[in-house]
Amino acid sequence: MPGGLETTLLEAAQLSAVLGGRLPNSAEWEWMASRGGYRRFPWGDAEPAPGTANLRSFGPGRATAVTTHPAGRTPEGLWDVGGNVWEWTTAPWRRDRIALLRGGSYHSLVQYASCAHANDVPGHLASPPHPPQRA
Repeated sequence: MPGGLETTLLEAAQLSAVLGGRLPNSAEWEWMASRGGYRRFPWGDAEPAPGTANLRSFGPGRATAVTTHPAGRTPEGLWDVGGNVWEWTTAPWRRDRIALLRGGSYHSLVQYASCAHANDVPGHLASPPHPPQRA
């Protein structure tokens, strides 16, 4: 799991357990991001812009440090909930063992950063290594 970017669902769950926690389920993540449905994006209702999220249209094309986009924090102070890297969530109500990725990544379109968007994926998948940074 170099740099934390090539993480499967199982690896993310194991890391959460080592740190004394667990992955949120998808409904918990959405509540956290939207504050119970009151926000379109984690930072509010405004469309993303440079400074709010690391998305395809507004970033360097790679993951960045969590503190890079201060305008994108939730009103409660959580960083990088929308954009930068996908966030694993569980879906215990599903029998097909499909997990849900939330929040979008540096390669995502704007709609993937919305609080309501969820991507169904098999839990064994991991993000490919990100491209090397250009000097």
